[in-house]
Amino acid sequence: MNMLDSVKASLKKMKNFINFTRAFFRRNNPIKLLINEIVTSLKDMFSIRQKLKMAQYRVNYHKHQLLKMESLIAESNEHTFLKGKNLNETR
Repeated sequence: MNMLDSVKASLKKMKNFINFTRAFFRRNNPIKLLINEIVTSLKDMFSIRQKLKMAQYRVNYHKHQLLKMESLIAESNEHTFLKGKNLNETR
């Protein structure tokens, strides 16, 4: 009887473990998560050139705005080093 009870107990434990494992895989499917991560990383890899191009556009735009602002400030402040520039423009 003792041996039969221990076998039943171990079978019950095994059944509980299988049920817990099945419930875990239903909630958190690691295969699905792995596939989703692979797909997102591939999308990032293929779109990195586009992201780099957009970053370069932004940097160039900000450089252009900075140069424009510097020229506006320089026009409003009449410094001695800019007087030659103004004379050249009026010729």
